[in-house]
Amino acid sequence: MITAVRYRLEYAVVVGLRALVRRLPRRITLALIRALGALLHRLHRARHETGDANLRAAFPERTAAERNAILRASFVQLVRHLIDLLAFDGRLPEFMPLVVIHGAAHVERAMAKGRGVMYFAGHYGSWELQIMAHALRFEPIVIVARPLDNPLLDGLMESVRTRVGTTVLPRQGAMRGLLRALRDGHSVGMMIDQHISDRSAIDVPFFGRSAATTTAIATLALRFGAPVIPIFAVALPDGRYRLEYEPPVEAPAPDDPDPVRTYTERCTKRLEVRIRDDPGPWLWMHRRWR
Repeated sequence: MITAVRYRLEYAVVVGLRALVRRLPRRITLALIRALGALLHRLHRARHETGDANLRAAFPERTAAERNAILRASFVQLVRHLIDLLAFDGRLPEFMPLVVIHGAAHVERAMAKGRGVMYFAGHYGSWELQIMAHALRFEPIVIVARPLDNPLLDGLMESVRTRVGTTVLPRQGAMRGLLRALRDGHSVGMMIDQHISDRSAIDVPFFGRSAATTTAIATLALRFGAPVIPIFAVALPDGRYRLEYEPPVEAPAPDDPDPVRTYTERCTKRLEVRIRDDPGPWLWMHRRWR
């Protein structure tokens, strides 16, 4: 009973916030995001401690002040990600003019091969908005997502994702749906920076530490010959977004003794390079290493 009441209260807060931010001018929304991000950074001590521990391990050379600035930027980015998702999901014509696309040629060449395309990202920048922007610019994709604990918010989130034609597969049993999508020439997208505890995961280096990582991208790409493209949606200070498609990850050589591991390590390394170059947009508060 108590849980059900909490779910309804959380849902009411989110719906109320969505109604508010849809009416605010963009400059006011951005100011609200900065204020809420700074407040969350100050008050959420448990996530703050997790984030700082991750940053100390990843960047031992950084000072406490530098780590704190990165973590603050991470909190602000998380708030912007959530608020802009609420603001734009019902106003898609207003969203796309704010998106600057880099690397579209990589996508066009990959799609022209007719074998489907595999996109991967991490919890970096605005990972949900990049799904919307990609569907509107190129084509809807099939994604894998863990259901939210709150079923009311999970339903809201699924309606946001599917509004642009995206197909959402639950993580449990997702491989069958991904196989079908690629077999039919569709494209799929996955996150590669979540801790995976099932038997298909392997440990690969990520910021110098072993991290349990999905092998689904490597396995599917090797089976279908699908190109693997990293994608990132970076929030710009002026309120716009830069949607970046990087060159495809190099596939393992035909005689590679462990091509799945090699491919997985290469994908993970590409994400690490991106985060090292600009660490603020990544979700440092997530328990990636366990």
